[in-house]
Amino acid sequence: MSASRHRAQSQPGRRARLLTGPGLRALGVSPRPFRTREPCVPAHRQSRESPRWRRSGVRLETTCGLPVWCRWELRKCLRTLNIYGTLTFGTTAAFSGMLTNFIFRHRFKVTHDVLKTYASLTALPFLSTIVSYKLLVTDALCSGNISQENCVLRSSLIGIACGVLYPTALAFSKNGRLAFKYHTVPMPPKGRVLLYWLLLCHTEIKAMVIPLILQTTFGICHGLQHYAIFESTLEKTVHED
Repeated sequence: MSASRHRAQSQPGRRARLLTGPGLRALGVSPRPFRTREPCVPAHRQSRESPRWRRSGVRLETTCGLPVWCRWELRKCLRTLNIYGTLTFGTTAAFSGMLTNFIFRHRFKVTHDVLKTYASLTALPFLSTIVSYKLLVTDALCSGNISQENCVLRSSLIGIACGVLYPTALAFSKNGRLAFKYHTVPMPPKGRVLLYWLLLCHTEIKAMVIPLILQTTFGICHGLQHYAIFESTLEKTVHED
């Protein structure tokens, strides 16, 4: 009885000796080092812990050279600091649309659907300017892959396209359709419809040079101001680190 008990007690010790390095070498097996598992953090927790990475000093470099925490701070500051400038930029485009609608309604002698045409010529340029500026300028600044010249160029092109060309084409099409519907102007001859409308509205098209100059100037000033805000915010964020 005692011998069997002694054999059972010695078996764990024997197994332990076999699992060690000398025991495995005696059996002709090379021991493998134990590997510690690295903790796996889920993706949803990684996105929430991005401010904590900044406090601990960890840097996650992106393709554009800016750390993740720096991009996060830039987006937060630019949204709060430049929102009034972007809204003002969109408001100037809305006023340009109202002026364009007034000019073409007066030229086509249209008196119908006043509220409908003014609402569309005010809201659509405003929204298109804000969305285009957000996608082409603000997001590019937050990612850090845009220069000052490109920022000014994009801002001025948005002012020309969304504040002058788009309202002009929209007012021309809407009021021209109403003039054709209610016969407020003579009908164009067959085969020369586009030439007829251009000759009829050549004075009004020349008058659109005034909002063109204003929108271009305001786009350049707004692009310079936005890039200056971006540089100051970036310097403050780097110094805080």
